[in-house]
Amino acid sequence: MQFDLSAVETATLVFMGTLVFALVITLFMMTASFAALVLLGIGRLAWILAANVVLGLVHGINHGWARLVHHASTVDLPGDFAGELGDMAAEMMGQPAPSTGTYPRVVLRDS
Repeated sequence: MQFDLSAVETATLVFMGTLVFALVITLFMMTASFAALVLLGIGRLAWILAANVVLGLVHGINHGWARLVHHASTVDLPGDFAGELGDMAAEMMGQPAPSTGTYPRVVLRDS
């Protein structure tokens, strides 16, 4: 069956061309929006993974530090460290720290 386009009115051809063009634009926008959603999902997944890794590292460091401090508090060192520390404290007490009333200067320096 032979179809002759010359028999179709110009307005009909313009209308059909407009529908085809609208379909092409619709398909392009649907593809672009789907790609954007996929990229946003991948970005969010990467962000969540990175945040969980950093959070895990922080918790691991805190746990390790707590274990180290707990272990250090249970260690009994030989020697007279208390006496040495007492002597050092007595030497330091001879020089009073400059103060501004009730708070030392070190605390007030940042304010």
